[in-house]
Amino acid sequence: MSKILIIAGNARSLIANRQDLILAIKNCGWEVEALVPSSDYLPEVEELGIPIHQITLGRTGINPFDDLKSVWQMRAIIKKTRPIAVFSYTVKPVIFGTVAARLAGVKRCYAMVTGLGHLYTTRTIKTRILKLIVSGLYNLAFRLNERIFFQNPDDIKDFEALGVIKNHKKVTRTYGSGIALDRFPIAPLPEGPITFLFIGRLLTEKGVAEFCEAAQLVKNKSPHTRFIAVGPYVASLPHSIRQRDYGAYQSSGVVEFVGGVSDVKPYIAACHVFVLPSYREGTPRSVLEAMSMRRAIITSDAPGCRETVEHNVNGFLTPVKDAQQLAANMQRFVDEPQLLIDMALQSRKMVEALYDVKKVNETMLKGMRII
Repeated sequence: MSKILIIAGNARSLIANRQDLILAIKNCGWEVEALVPSSDYLPEVEELGIPIHQITLGRTGINPFDDLKSVWQMRAIIKKTRPIAVFSYTVKPVIFGTVAARLAGVKRCYAMVTGLGHLYTTRTIKTRILKLIVSGLYNLAFRLNERIFFQNPDDIKDFEALGVIKNHKKVTRTYGSGIALDRFPIAPLPEGPITFLFIGRLLTEKGVAEFCEAAQLVKNKSPHTRFIAVGPYVASLPHSIRQRDYGAYQSSGVVEFVGGVSDVKPYIAACHVFVLPSYREGTPRSVLEAMSMRRAIITSDAPGCRETVEHNVNGFLTPVKDAQQLAANMQRFVDEPQLLIDMALQSRKMVEALYDVKKVNETMLKGMRII
């Protein structure tokens, strides 16, 4: 029986984003195993029903000796498990997982770029240097992969401009990782005050500050509105919002901070509009979940985000880092409540047409020559 090994960026993403892909591959008669970093391991990953191997692979570290150790460790596991194909996603798995797979003798390697991350959204001397290094490593990895999946057209264009993509025949665009429509069913709009919801880690690049500033502006004009932020705050994470800012946002009481949750569906069901002012994404899963549950969307006119919204149809696009315009777009829903219904209907139509996980997985299975 044919076997494919998935090299994941973390256990949580394997559960949330690859569960349906794993099932689809198994339904084609293939065996599936996965490698996940031990630092991000979650016991729930075992519920996927496939063998899980833990590896030492830092998410953000730049120590070359540690990365070389990870490559050698992955190579050993790959040689032992003997897959005929390897699929990797997120930066380090794509780069170092691909190298390890080829060193282990695997000829069929596939990769997915799930977003370019903060190296491509911040402009410091350090990030510019790292961007050059990472782009060079991506160049190597892409040469070693048979096919590379991208989740949005902007990432493809940026890698073309950087000269990273050499063979365009290898590139396939998908509509994100897809969303299981049955797991995020349509929910009626709630009674009560108009509620705006943000879901995501409280990182600067997710637009948390802009969400909070816009919330204050709307609250000043429309005191009955409500704002909720769901997601963990970890001060030690790179690019977390500053602790004093987080404290000030909490103290103001304008935004209700819930923290991390295991199930976001009750919060989406309790909101009227989903808001993600992110600076850049691959394709934001949280937006797709809200669209599937039939909610209007406000997000950034930024790579990965802009593909999920047709401006003035299922929501509004807002310039990156523009709290004033974000507030104006929020206020539109307060002043014109019929938009809540009309745009919500369009969100569900769009997600059914483009982002259904069954359609996305079919594209990937064909690209990996599994079907």
